[in-house]
Amino acid sequence: MTTDRISIALAQLDCAEGAVTANLDRVRTARAEAAARGADLVLCPEWTASGPPPDGGFAPALLDAVEEGVRALAAETADGGPALLIGAPWRQDGRTHGGLVLLDGGAVATLRFRHHRPEGAPFVAGPVPGPMSVRGVRLGVMAGADLESLDVAETLAESGAEILAVLDAEPFAPGGHDRRVQAAVVRVIECGLPLVRVNPAGGQGRRVFEGASFAIGADRSLRVQATAFEEHLVLTRWERDDDAWICAEGERIAPTEGAEALYRALTLRLAGHANKNGFAGAVVPLNGGLDGALSAALAVDALGAERVRVLLLPGPDSAADRLDDAVETAELLGCRCDRVAIEPALRAFDSMLAPIIAGGDADALDTGLRARVRAVTLATLAEGMAALAVTPADPPPGGFAAFAGVDAAAVRDLVRWRNAHSAPGLRGPAGRVVPARVGG
Repeated sequence: MTTDRISIALAQLDCAEGAVTANLDRVRTARAEAAARGADLVLCPEWTASGPPPDGGFAPALLDAVEEGVRALAAETADGGPALLIGAPWRQDGRTHGGLVLLDGGAVATLRFRHHRPEGAPFVAGPVPGPMSVRGVRLGVMAGADLESLDVAETLAESGAEILAVLDAEPFAPGGHDRRVQAAVVRVIECGLPLVRVNPAGGQGRRVFEGASFAIGADRSLRVQATAFEEHLVLTRWERDDDAWICAEGERIAPTEGAEALYRALTLRLAGHANKNGFAGAVVPLNGGLDGALSAALAVDALGAERVRVLLLPGPDSAADRLDDAVETAELLGCRCDRVAIEPALRAFDSMLAPIIAGGDADALDTGLRARVRAVTLATLAEGMAALAVTPADPPPGGFAAFAGVDAAAVRDLVRWRNAHSAPGLRGPAGRVVPARVGG
């Protein structure tokens, strides 16, 4: 069977690690929306069923749940609605693969496996895939990593693929979207085929995925561009012209770049970590500095002011103007501010330890002790409130580093951007969120 038209929906979903039932329910919701909009096929990202691969590998129970859930979802495609193409870890002959699974006609219709495998990955490499027939169109389906070298795309094109379909799950990195588009354009030029690429949108642990799925025509033009940093379903509509498939111009949302992209990525990462791990909210220590103020702004934009408490931990080293700046930061953000003086704890430690460590470097000991008391106080309060302790870097056990690895110049750029802008998905107030004396 052949066709002259096909409508392919790109569903950039926020799937959580190990949450198979919730992840597949997200697919069901996307499929229902796609059906209402006339789609024939819904493309979902790599690892949709399981969420991103866990550091410790796929447990047998998780693989069992994935296969059971995917087969149950496959049965639902007997209703005549859109076919589904999803990523899932998949066992075959006792080995775990990165599966690309077509669900159609009430069954698992076709399986392909990710070919390129990073060193140490918890799955094995599959053979170079051939095309799969979907509603009369021969799709060259591959995982995101398989697009980075020519062999997979070239084999698919030589085997009769008509449209390249890439199920991606590449974590955010500054400039990463441009690199993905350019890599896709290179393959389009080499193979002479149009391409669609779907990417997740959401945070999970240390990783965050920006979405920004797209379609590129065989003429290398960008035909469709989805929004970034939020779940979204975008439709691509195709018509056959002689032996080529043409993608109609559709929704095109300008990509997010620069400080805004990094800020939204950090916010989405924090929100994903807190929400997917069941934290009631966040506790952020402030000392009047720029790093703490940015951490608090990210927490409020991620979770909302009602779920964030800032914590002042004044001690002998605390300047009054810095504490005033911390209080002003909390007021600008609209979140609760609590003050816990650490001097009683310092005196107690001094009373306990002074007779033993007499003659040591008192200043160094005091500095180290103040830092440890603050860290223990933060961790204890966060645990008592079932909240996430958020610091710029080096969080206490169980805490979260809001922007570890971001250099000082980028921190200032992020603060300047946020004081002048807001963006979709940010839950904090519009306007200035870091005091002028702190952030300039």
